[in-house]
Amino acid sequence: MSRKYFGTDGIRGKVGESVLTPEFVLKLGWAAGKVLRKNGGDGRILIGKDTRISGYMFESALEAGLASAGVNIELLGPMPTPAIAYLTQTLRASGGIVISASHNPYYDNGIKFLSANGAKLPDEMEQAIEDLLSQPMDCVDSSILGKAVRLKDASGRYIEFCKSKFPDELSLNGLKIVVDCANGAAYQIAPAVFSELGAKVVRVGTEPNGFNINQDCGATKPQAMAELVVEHKADLGIALDGDGDRVMLVDHLGEIVDGDEILYILASTRLIKEAPGTGVVGTVMSNIGLELALKELGIEFRRANVGDRYVMQILEQEGWLLGGETSGHIICRSKSPTGDGIVSALQVLSGMVGLGKTLHELKQGMRKYPQIMINVPLAGKTNPCHHASVKKAVSDAEQTLNGQGRVLLRPSGTEPLLRVMVEGRDADQVNQLAKGIAEVVAGVC
Repeated sequence: MSRKYFGTDGIRGKVGESVLTPEFVLKLGWAAGKVLRKNGGDGRILIGKDTRISGYMFESALEAGLASAGVNIELLGPMPTPAIAYLTQTLRASGGIVISASHNPYYDNGIKFLSANGAKLPDEMEQAIEDLLSQPMDCVDSSILGKAVRLKDASGRYIEFCKSKFPDELSLNGLKIVVDCANGAAYQIAPAVFSELGAKVVRVGTEPNGFNINQDCGATKPQAMAELVVEHKADLGIALDGDGDRVMLVDHLGEIVDGDEILYILASTRLIKEAPGTGVVGTVMSNIGLELALKELGIEFRRANVGDRYVMQILEQEGWLLGGETSGHIICRSKSPTGDGIVSALQVLSGMVGLGKTLHELKQGMRKYPQIMINVPLAGKTNPCHHASVKKAVSDAEQTLNGQGRVLLRPSGTEPLLRVMVEGRDADQVNQLAKGIAEVVAGVC
């Protein structure tokens, strides 16, 4: 269905422009309140946020909008997206709202909604919210206006939840871990989880100031953390993004371990034992090396559209437990109702500790094919993928690859970009083909 405001991960944009204004978010809160209070639960809506300076403004606007719809609110403060999902479910609320633009810079922000079970809203509910946005905003009688309170023990509840997902018979004693929280929502929680389980934690990205979220740190820029892992002679590094729902790892040699490799590690160390006969869901961006490695293990692999909501849809349809994206959104359905960076890292750590192997050793069963992705800025709303010259460039590249690779052009769901991805056996050839296609795309934008 065609939607005006919602993208693949809620509503996102630059603060103060387009729809990301206090006025719009006020009405968005009102519309969401009307839809979510019919969604089960006890009528409360939880609101959490990351550490962006604009979070205070949007939190207040949402609070006013929800109250005008007669909805009670519990404010969580800075809290990872998966924590808000967990608390929404366990507190029997009618829904949750996350104020975050995830991996984007501080001057962007976004609003995403969670259903009563902690999952992202289905398209139909987002459409219902959009439909209300076209109607005049009203207000319930003063006697039934919503009230707002702050949930004081939110962090402690979630820390204990994360720790419960690590085997009781194991500990992290003796491990040194670099934990990069991207100056984001997990800046207090993540170090506490790993240190309370016994690890010695080197903290990075734990001093948010409202402006430095994701700035040269976190899951989107793990290179600096990789250097620290080597410098501190750590066993591994764990990098989260601004809202804590994605994770990238670094082994003791400083090599980055992405979402595809994490899926392979979890499948080979846990899935075969816990859920034999089930498969793994990746996306159209997943490296073909993951597919081949899982095939060798006898594990079926399916590709979803980009976006963890679409990964989750296939997991639910098939009754499978494990899926994720190259970017580090990992869904372990037996452990969490949504993608959770901390919980996913703990599952990898349980494999390391339980088997007595390093992260570097655990990833050896998968051989990644060279893959290049170039982001081309889009100047307008026209999709250049339909342009004749772009189609020809893609066709020529596919002929050159001769069945030994893939070409994928995909508009970003969160930014005005077209992602050009080429994958194949030869790194130099892949690089040249990707650059060539990106140049053609840029020429027609």
